[in-house]
Amino acid sequence: MKKVMVCGCGAQGSTICRKLDQEPNIEEVICADYNFAAAEAVCKLMTKGTPRKVNAANLDEIKEAAKGCELLVNVMPLNFGANMLRAAMDLGCCYQDLSACENLPECMDVDEYDRWIAGIEYMYKEYGKEFAANDTTAIIGTGSAPGVMCVMARKAVNELDECDTLNMMVYEGVEAKRFLPFWWSTDVALADMQEDAFAFEDGKQIRTKPFSRKIWRKWPEYDMHPVMLCEHAHDEPVYVGFNREKYFKGCKNAYFKYGGVGIQFSEPLYRAGLLSWEEEEINGQKVVPHELVLKHIPMAPKDPEVIKEIIDEGIISDGGAFVIEAYGKKNGKDVMVELHLSSPGLVEAYEKAKMTGEMYLTGQGAFLYTKLFVNDMIDQKGLISSDMLDDRQVEQYIEWAKELGITYTIEIKEGVVPTDLHG
Repeated sequence: MKKVMVCGCGAQGSTICRKLDQEPNIEEVICADYNFAAAEAVCKLMTKGTPRKVNAANLDEIKEAAKGCELLVNVMPLNFGANMLRAAMDLGCCYQDLSACENLPECMDVDEYDRWIAGIEYMYKEYGKEFAANDTTAIIGTGSAPGVMCVMARKAVNELDECDTLNMMVYEGVEAKRFLPFWWSTDVALADMQEDAFAFEDGKQIRTKPFSRKIWRKWPEYDMHPVMLCEHAHDEPVYVGFNREKYFKGCKNAYFKYGGVGIQFSEPLYRAGLLSWEEEEINGQKVVPHELVLKHIPMAPKDPEVIKEIIDEGIISDGGAFVIEAYGKKNGKDVMVELHLSSPGLVEAYEKAKMTGEMYLTGQGAFLYTKLFVNDMIDQKGLISSDMLDDRQVEQYIEWAKELGITYTIEIKEGVVPTDLHG
C-alpha cells in the first residue's frame, strides 16, 4: 500500500486527490495546501484523504508533511517548483509535476531570454542524476498540455517512418454566462499569456511573440467553421526539440498553438500593456498592471456545488478542440497524421464526475501519470518529461484514458505537406 502527497488542492490537484482515493493500492493521500480550508474541502469528498496546511515556500514544511510518501505530486505555480523538487530528492521519493520550473542556479551565466530552455536541459541532466542516484523518477509536464498532449503527439508520430513537423493545437471553447475567462489556474493562465512563446524550427529552439503567427483551421468540432489559433507559451516544442531523435522520428519543427475564449479575453489586455509586470505610477499610486488585472479575475471553480450553479445559470458554449498534425514520410510518401482528442465538456464532465471539463481532462490526464507511478509501471530512473514514456507506457496511458471517456481518432492523409503553420 502506497502513500502519496498532492501539494496544491485547486481545481486540478483536488481532481488528482479524488482519483487517487479510488486506487486500491493507495493507503493514504496527503492533501496539502497553504489554504487549509481547500485541503479540508477535498478530503470531505474522499475516504483516504488527510488534510495538511503546508507553505511550499518553506522546504522543511514540505519535507515534514511528505515523510513516508513514495510519491510527491506538485500542482502549484512555477515559483514553488524548486522547493518541491528539492524536497523529493532529499526524501528519496518519486516526483511528478504538472508543469516545470526553470530552476537554474543563480551562478549560471544564461541570458534571461533563454533561462527556461536552459533550465529544462539542466533539470534533465543535473536533477536527473540526483533522482537516478536515489533510484527514483521525476516526470515533469504532466497536465493536459503538456501531458496528455505529449502522449497523443507520440501516438501520432508513431504512425510515421520519419517526422518533419509537429503542430500541436488547443482551442478552448467553453464559455459560461458567469464571467470566467479561465477554467484553470488564473495565475498560470495570465502569466502564460504575457510570456514569449517557444517554437522548435529548422532544428533550433526559437522564441516568438504571444498572439503572433495566427493560423486558421476548420474542424468537425466546430462544424468546419474557421477557428483562429496563435503562438502561446508552452513546453511541448521545447521537449520535442530535446527529444526529437529518440522519441519523435527526427522531427525538425514543432509548434504549439492556442485559441478560444482565453485568447480572446487576453489579447486586448496584452496589447494595452495590462499584462505587464513593470510597475507604473498612476495618479500618484504605484500599480503593477498584471497584478491589478489578476485581482479582478475569478478563480477557476472546483467545488461541485459552484460548478452546478454555473451550469444552471447558463452556458453560452461547451466545445473545444485538441488536435495534432504530424507531417512526415510513411512508406516513402508524404503524409499528414491528424489526431483529434475527445474528452467530456463542462456539462458531461459534471454529470460524470462533478467536475468541469478542464478539471476532467487536465486533472485526470495528470492522474494517469500518477496511476502509472502507483501501479509500478514507471521503470525509468532520473528526470524525464511527459513525452519520454516508452511505447508500452504510452499504450497503457491511452487505454486507461479510454476508460475515462478520453479518446482519439486518427486520419492519415497522403500527399499532404506542412502549410499555414506560421500565419
